[in-house]
This record gives sequence, structure tokens and C-alpha cells, in this order.
Amino acid sequence: MIASYQARCQERVDTALEALFIPPLAPLERLYQAMRYSVMNGGKRVRPLLVYAACDALGGDAARADGAACAVELIHAYSLVHDDLPAMDDDDLRRGQPTTHIAFDEACAILAGDGLQALAFEVLADPERNPHDAETRLAMVASLGQAAGPAGMVGGQAIDLGSVGIKLDQRALETMHRHKTGALIEASVRLGALASGRADGASLAALRIYARAVGLAFQVQDDILDVESDTATLGKTQGKDQAHDKPTYPALLGMEQAKAYALDLRDQALAAVANLGEPAEPLRALARYIVERRS
Repeated sequence: MIASYQARCQERVDTALEALFIPPLAPLERLYQAMRYSVMNGGKRVRPLLVYAACDALGGDAARADGAACAVELIHAYSLVHDDLPAMDDDDLRRGQPTTHIAFDEACAILAGDGLQALAFEVLADPERNPHDAETRLAMVASLGQAAGPAGMVGGQAIDLGSVGIKLDQRALETMHRHKTGALIEASVRLGALASGRADGASLAALRIYARAVGLAFQVQDDILDVESDTATLGKTQGKDQAHDKPTYPALLGMEQAKAYALDLRDQALAAVANLGEPAEPLRALARYIVERRS
């Protein structure tokens, strides 16, 4: 089920994303090429999938979630461009392709990331691309801004960079990952719920529990794959966490306990949406996929 759902959602969001990379002026063509390259060169589109699945779970129309799906993928892509820079993780491979600063140059990559970040909020604020009332669009902008900024993803990256060579306990490691990875995943689910036009306090609370569990499970599985997979399968440099002496769940808990923890988080996510019925099946399939994926 997840493969066909993923294919439909990927086609939908990719069509909407492609329309964003038309340069308004000839001198901007290279910048837009770099922005497009950073977004359209593959990727599983997990965050847009979560947007659509949350919208579906509450009985919403997928067409009204396109703007939110684009916005979270733009933020995710910008974060990867900047994470790969020499001043950060200094990686030269992403999604099986040269990273943006390798394919273009470092200055162009910085500007491409900046452009993608700004474009995400432009899309959410635009009533044509994100056809909701002003109050809903503002709530979406606020949610994504908090998730992407210093209280979320950027803050998590800062903690990550400051933790190299330092042994963190599980609580500190989870704090880092709930910011670095989990915050944007939580925002994806929340934006999907808001896009449905049918979110209420109870459903938002259930979806938040789901998203927090899935967001952490995603990172635990990433840490596992960094040890057990290979560069060709991952599409990025395998073993770089260990090479950079970064704290990970397998290093902290041991591999078997890390795998058990990922499964426990999956079960927490499934339990959170148990009462949402058949429309929430894509959310359940995504929770399973996140801990079963091999890349």
C-alpha cells in the first residue's frame, strides 16, 4: 500500500514543486537551477507524504494540502544544502548525486538554501498556492517557522555541531533529535491536519503524539542505517556519524536495543492514531515504513 501511496503523493508534490523553479529574470537562471537541483534530484518525500496522510486522515482534500507539502519539502531541502556545506558536515554526496556546493559552488549553494527557505514561506502565505483563509495560512506559517528555526531544526543542528566528541545520555540525544529531525516532521503532520480544514483539539493532540514518535523513530532508523547500510544504498556517505564522532543511538544503546527502541516508537505512533479509523491507514503505513526502510 505504501509504495502506491508514495508514488501518487510524490507525483503530486513534484508537479507542484516543479512550477516554483521558473526564474523571473535571466540573471537568476543559475540560482534557480541550483534551487531546483537541490529539491528535484530525488528523495523519498517523507515530509510531504506526512502532510498528505494527515490531511487524508481527517477527511481533507489533497489539493488543499499541496502548498503545505511543497513548503515542508523546500525547508527540508534547504536544510540538506546547508548541512552538507564544508563549514557543517562537509559532505559531497546527497541522494546519490554530488551535493549542491559540489555541483555548483559554495556561494551558490548558500544562496540556493536561503532561497528555498524563503520560498517555503512565500508558498504558505500565497492564497493561490495555499487556498485557505488568512487565519489558517498564518497558523501554518507560524508552525513551520517555529519548527524550522532556532526552537526547532536550526537549534537541533546547533546542538549537533556542539556535541561532536561528547558522550550524550539518552535524554540529551533525544532533545537534539526532537529539534533537528523531529520538529519538521511534527510540523508536516500539523500542517496536513490544518490543510484538511477539519482539525480539532482532539485530533491535533493525537496527531502530535503520532508525529513525535515517528519523528524520533526516523532518526533512530537513520542512525541504524548509518552503521548497517552502504553508501550506494543510502545515497549519502555511509558511516559519517562514526567518522565525525557524533553521538548516535546504536553507540549509546547498542544495535539491538536501538532497533527495539525504533519498533517501540513505531508502536507508540500506531496507538496514537488507532481511533482515527480507515482514513488514517496511510499514517500507519508510513510509521511502519519509517522503521523498515533501508535508505
